[in-house]
Amino acid sequence: MLRWNSLAVAALVGIAIVTAVWWAGPGALGVRAPAPSTVAEATVTTPASCSGANPTETVEFQQAGQPRTGTLDACGHDKNDRVEVTVPADFGTGSASVHLADVIQGHSDLRRPVGLALLALSCLGGGTYVFLVQRGRRQPALVA
Repeated sequence: MLRWNSLAVAALVGIAIVTAVWWAGPGALGVRAPAPSTVAEATVTTPASCSGANPTETVEFQQAGQPRTGTLDACGHDKNDRVEVTVPADFGTGSASVHLADVIQGHSDLRRPVGLALLALSCLGGGTYVFLVQRGRRQPALVA
């Protein structure tokens, strides 16, 4: 015989798991906060064709009044095109990897709610499994 408290335990465990992941923060679902950076206007000095694998362009920009060079993980720009790039806050001397300012790597507004919804669905699936195991095998009804 199936008891209500076994279903309540499965439901409470599922709620506890979803709540624990929600409280753990964005890192629990693979969402990481963007690294501290500043936005700078850059000029493309060496464009890259989009037909190659992993195209990178070379850009020049100003940081703290000094001209800097960076590699941009983009393609399809023409020489002397102006683009906004994010420059790492800990940028020292030499060249660094920069990204387009309107693209933030590793961040999506939907990633966390979708991850929580999928986690809740997996808890529901586990609870359904517990229900089916505790209910036991049913005998087919005889039709007269």
